[in-house]
Order: sequence, then structure tokens, then C-alpha cells
Amino acid sequence: MAHDDRYGLPLSTSSHEAASAYREGVDLMLAGWTGTAEMLERAIATDPDFALAHIARARVHAFYQQGDLARQKAALARELVARRGTERERSHVETLALAIEGRLPEAIAAMREHIGAWPRDALVLSLPLGAFGLFAFSGMADHDRARHELCQSVAHHYGEDWWFLTMSGWAMTENGDVARGRAVTERGFNLRRQNAHAAHAVLHAMFEDGSIDDADRLVDEWIPSYDRAGILHGHIRWHQALGALEHGDAARALKIYADVLQPSATHAPPLNVVTDGASLLWRLSAYGHAVPKPLWLEADAAAQKLFPKSSLPFADVHMALFAAATQNRDALAARLAAIEQRLADGKLPAGSVVPAICRALVAFADEDYASCVQTLAPVLGEVVRIGGSHAQRELIEDTFIIALMRSGDLPRARAMLDARLHRRPSLRDRRWQAAMH
Repeated sequence: MAHDDRYGLPLSTSSHEAASAYREGVDLMLAGWTGTAEMLERAIATDPDFALAHIARARVHAFYQQGDLARQKAALARELVARRGTERERSHVETLALAIEGRLPEAIAAMREHIGAWPRDALVLSLPLGAFGLFAFSGMADHDRARHELCQSVAHHYGEDWWFLTMSGWAMTENGDVARGRAVTERGFNLRRQNAHAAHAVLHAMFEDGSIDDADRLVDEWIPSYDRAGILHGHIRWHQALGALEHGDAARALKIYADVLQPSATHAPPLNVVTDGASLLWRLSAYGHAVPKPLWLEADAAAQKLFPKSSLPFADVHMALFAAATQNRDALAARLAAIEQRLADGKLPAGSVVPAICRALVAFADEDYASCVQTLAPVLGEVVRIGGSHAQRELIEDTFIIALMRSGDLPRARAMLDARLHRRPSLRDRRWQAAMH
């Protein structure tokens, strides 16, 4: 008996149980829900030669920076699909394997070719989407637009699919079409409430349109249904902490940090452990709130173990936050040297913006605000190339604006705040404006 995935694509397994477990595992992965790994392991146990289950399991390993396990399973999937797999499945396995191996240009090219032939292969389509996807981490300056255009090109193949609406709506939001993006994302969320990626995407739309109190209520109402072990649990609460900072409520932001973001408390993947923790503590400090030094030292120690060497520019920038805040000159010098070497070797697609941000953060921590401004000003338009979302990258813009204010350049600070308030309502930005008058 032939089996298909949920999108109608044939699966090379004769096992009903394996096909069913695979379908459920992929849906759980696309929803960012707990139980993904267990369901894929069930598919593998039922049919050990089922290549697509192995490559999906490899992707989950990759989410958690379990590189050796991810590559081993990807290699096994390649062997299995060569023996028993359709052309679509071979292409599927190869595209995901390239992404797992960090071969971004090849993975993007393979993804485009694959989606051209099989546009309803959602797992492959998911690779370039989101703030941590192939496009965001490619170094391209227009990754927001690229995600939106890709989604638009295949939208007619998906209709009212809950996963596609979620990701397509978020792509609209990040590309500047916030009202439409929020509406589309909420449509997908309402089709499947047990979808952490949808809740997350709605929070991004609310961040962009200034609905901070709505976002807070959404998290409070929805988060009890989501296990703390969920891949986005901590990050969704991080969004709630940003909302607390909009109201100037540092105590609540620190409470959220202690509850779900602190290294001793979090269940998040390594990249979120580093980026959510560093960015929240930095914001607290930059906005003038006291951050106990032991919090920085504990988080820095954990981050050094997770990202001991230069890797993704997005991770490197957040590691620079730790180095700057803890005055760890040696760690920063070593990382900067590695970044500069990658830049010189042509292996840093994000370009010179990465070391510039790192140096500017150190200048800010040293209270050399004029140098921070001087270093950041020429590259502000390139910050998008480090990846992540608008909400995450706003930290760099915040640092620049605060440096302008503290260096006495109030006209430029006002102009930037005026432009930002025109784009996005912000209680914090209005407070900063008022403080300059």
C-alpha cells in the first residue's frame, strides 16, 4: 500500500505506522511542538530504512547543535535514499543534508531547484524561512524580501494550510506589510493553536504594530498549553520580557529571565540560549537598569561552552555582548581575530558589518559613546546581514541611539527616534523622546 505525506507527496515506506509517525513528526516540527523527536524515532524504529525519517531526525539534532549526530543521520539518510527512494526523496534528503552541513550557498541553490519541482515539500520550503533560516543567515541584505517573495511564489500550492499561513504571514510582517502579515499569521494560528511558530509569528507582528499589551495577554493565555521543553518556550517568554521593558518594568523582565532564560533554567537550543540571554541583559543595562554582575558571568560562562569559536555572525555579535559586558578582552580579541580572518579569506558573507558591530559594542560598554557612534554609523544599513528578526536586531539600533544621546548628539538621536516611531509605535521610544526635551 502506498503512503503519502500530509501534502500529498509519496513516501517510500510500506509501513502504515512509519508513515503515520513521520507525518505527525513533521507536523510537530513545523509547529515547533514537543514530541517531534520521539515521533520521528518511532518512524525509524518501525522502518529503519525510511530515509526521510532519518533526515528529519537529523534536522532536529541540528536545531540543538548536536552536529555529529545530525551529520551521521544525514549521511545514513543519503545511503538509504539512494537504495530506496524516489527522485523527490533523493533531492529532499540532499537539500536538508546540505543545510545540516552548513553549506549554505549549495543548500539555497538546491532548495530553489527542489521547490521549483515540488513546491508542496514543506520541510524543504521551511529551510529558508524564519529568522534563523538559510536566507537570514546567508549574509544577504534583502533576506526579508526574499522570504516574502518565495512564499508568494508558491502560495497557490498551499491555500489555507496552517503552517504555510503562519510562515507566509511572518514573512510579510518582516518585509514591512505588518497589518496584512498579522492577519494572515493569525489565520494560520487559529487553524492550529498548538503551533509555537504561529504564536511566535503573531508576537512579531504585535511587536511591529505596537500591540504590546495584546502580546502580553497572548503569552499569558497561550503559554500554559506549551511545555517548557518546547523549542520556542523560552524565546516566546523573551518577547514578553521585551514588552515589560517597553513599560520600563525591569523587575518583571529579570523575573522572566530567571524563570526561563537563565542557563540553569532554560531548555532552549544553544543559539537561543546565547542570543536571548545576552540581548535581554544588554537591553536592561543599556536602558539604565541594574543587572547583577553574577548574571552576566554565569551566562557568559555557559555561552563560551556553547560557542567557543567564531561561527554564525548572529552568534558572534551576541558573544561580543558578553565579552563587552564582562570586560573579557581576551575572549573578544580572539573572536575578533577569527572574524577578521574569515573576512579576509572571503568566508564571511555578512561582511565587515560583523567586526564593526563587535567593536562598537565594546566602545559602548567602555562608555566611549562617541567611538560607538563613529564605528556603527557607516554600517547601520548593513546590520540586517547578520540575520535574525527586526525585534532581535533592534538591539543594535537601540545601542546606537543611546550612544547618540549620551555623546550629546541629540538632533541625530531625535531624528532616528522620529523615523522609528513613524514605522513602529513604541512606549520606550516616546520616553526617550520626552527625556531629550
